[in-house]
Amino acid sequence: MIEDILRTLSLTGEQSGAGNGSWLTCTGEVMESVSPIDGQTIGRVRSASREDCESVSAAALRAFDTWKMVPAPKRGEIVRQIGNAFRAYKKELGALVSLEMGKIRAEGEGEVQEMIDMADFAVGQSRMLYGLTMHSERPGHRMYEQWHPIGPVGVITAFNFPVAVWSWNAMIALAAGDTVIWKPSSKVPLCAIATMNIVWKVLRENGLPEGILSLVVGKHETVGEALISDPRIPLISATGSVRMGRHIGQTVKERLGKTLLELGGNNAIIVTPSANLQLAVRAILFGAVGTAGQRCTTTRRLIVHQSIYPALVEALLKAYSHVRIGDPLEESTLMGPLIDREAVESMQTALKHAQDEGGRILYGGEILSGGLFDTGTYVTPCICEAGPDLSIVKEETFAPILYLIRYDTIEEAIQYHNAVPQGLSSAIFTNNLKEAEVFLSHRGSDCGIANVNVGTSGAEIGGAFGGEKDTGGGREAGSDAWKAYMRRQTCTINWSDDLPPAQGIRFKTT
Repeated sequence: MIEDILRTLSLTGEQSGAGNGSWLTCTGEVMESVSPIDGQTIGRVRSASREDCESVSAAALRAFDTWKMVPAPKRGEIVRQIGNAFRAYKKELGALVSLEMGKIRAEGEGEVQEMIDMADFAVGQSRMLYGLTMHSERPGHRMYEQWHPIGPVGVITAFNFPVAVWSWNAMIALAAGDTVIWKPSSKVPLCAIATMNIVWKVLRENGLPEGILSLVVGKHETVGEALISDPRIPLISATGSVRMGRHIGQTVKERLGKTLLELGGNNAIIVTPSANLQLAVRAILFGAVGTAGQRCTTTRRLIVHQSIYPALVEALLKAYSHVRIGDPLEESTLMGPLIDREAVESMQTALKHAQDEGGRILYGGEILSGGLFDTGTYVTPCICEAGPDLSIVKEETFAPILYLIRYDTIEEAIQYHNAVPQGLSSAIFTNNLKEAEVFLSHRGSDCGIANVNVGTSGAEIGGAFGGEKDTGGGREAGSDAWKAYMRRQTCTINWSDDLPPAQGIRFKTT
């Protein structure tokens, strides 16, 4: 089956790690793509060097001169065709996401569906790149603003969403008239290469030049640094850790470029006495266990009212006991492996810190072994009772750990909720209108996403995705996300025969 998937996606043999419409002969070292499912190598990629990165960037710059002149609705038509191409390869590309990243097959195919949805969304946006007309204070003048393509955009993505996050940026950037250079995580290079094989075919069939969509796979200290330091690339969109985001932000700011940062999340759900517990448990389970806790929007903290704490804990323990862990390609599996042993070690370190600080493990947290589990990448999802002031609770551990915290008043719950450096996604489960409105008010959740009776995970592309504080402040998708990929221009037209002076100052010309 694996061989069939790789053959269908043109991934047989050693792959090149750089291309702009066709693959370059890379000169970097060979990296292996190892599946966290069974520890087997599923492919090899010759990584890009700085010289390869330069070739890709130069091609993206040349292609921008052509692509920006294509009318936006025509660019939208190309994006529509790309979306249809993803539809044709949904099952194979979704399976590859599962193989290389480890998420269950339903999530893998769901990620490809996000790409399709994002393409559909961007097609509509291509006819909605609106400016505004404003009344001028000067008689006989008209003033308006318009938006132009910004240039080649660098997109840096993380392992947990090997293809979807690229599409959130690339589809809108294409509609906006930009070219895109993608640097994926080196942990999941085959997904990116397969995606390029699919989209390049569409571009070639439309007679478009190379360089509109490009790829560089390699170490951050080589191609990554080259990308973020390049003054020809006006915008860098990056998804990853806070530490990575700070470095990228500083580097790009130094050259006066722009960034779109989507970084860490330490997402919490508040459960109040009036909540529908059955509904809450379902949302908590999906939010905390989905993708083995490796989503930016994973539920990591549960803030529960004292009066319902015992009942909710009992319900969660029962729900967690039904989570089937195993091969993510099997339909009955609900949780696959973590991405690698390093991620497992981080989880174990976090749990030790929690226990050292007074936390108490109520369920799970073990490393599984035997048979398929001998890869050392499988764990049981963990529920850990914790105090709100534990230092580890304020950190984002990319693993299925759920910290349980008690509260007495809604004000106290919101205080606990906001007392972390991250500000991505948040939720409250309540049937009390006042509690819901307080949570959504300016004195409630300080996150970029705030939900009522909906979990922290599973954002829709119609709403802006991103958050505040250490999450970076960037927004992807949503109604006006296209503005991030364009430059604003204010225009004034004088249709009179007079030139009204500013501030009443008059200069004699005769």
